[in-house]
Amino acid sequence: MTFAICLDNEDYEASLELRKIYAVLPPQPNDPKGYIRVVDESGEDYLYNAKAFEVIGLPPRTERKLIATLR
Repeated sequence: MTFAICLDNEDYEASLELRKIYAVLPPQPNDPKGYIRVVDESGEDYLYNAKAFEVIGLPPRTERKLIATLR
């Protein structure tokens, strides 16, 4: 699974928290370039400008623990 940290939540303060790690889902066929599909605070996935996030790599143990919290 891919994860990203939110670096800019301007105009999305209710949906995204700065410096929080979010799960990133694979793009769907019609997703516009320059956007990523993020599971936000609503628990649903939405498209956000990729510039607002930094995709990060995590140690395997940390990744497993984060994935467990999504279930």
